[in-house]
Amino acid sequence: MIKKGRKKGEVTFVFHPNFKAMTAYLAGSFNHWKTSELPMTKNKDGSFKKKMTLPAGRHEYKFIVDGNWMNDPEAEGNVVNPYGTLNSVITIK
Repeated sequence: MIKKGRKKGEVTFVFHPNFKAMTAYLAGSFNHWKTSELPMTKNKDGSFKKKMTLPAGRHEYKFIVDGNWMNDPEAEGNVVNPYGTLNSVITIK
């Protein structure tokens, strides 16, 4: 899930795993898919979040949860990547 902030380009990525997860990271086209650069904060309810500011445009992303690549089930869209799986998509105006 993505919550858009008041500032231009400000977004909060939120992931609600349906299992007990220990760690989560955010990776995407906005950070060259670096798997450990953007750790997400774990909340008391077991969800994870990461707040950041993105430039205008279309961005692809995934969550890395306990070492496994996962899509955002609440993303605004998905696209097929070169590996034959899906990437989640967010568009910043």
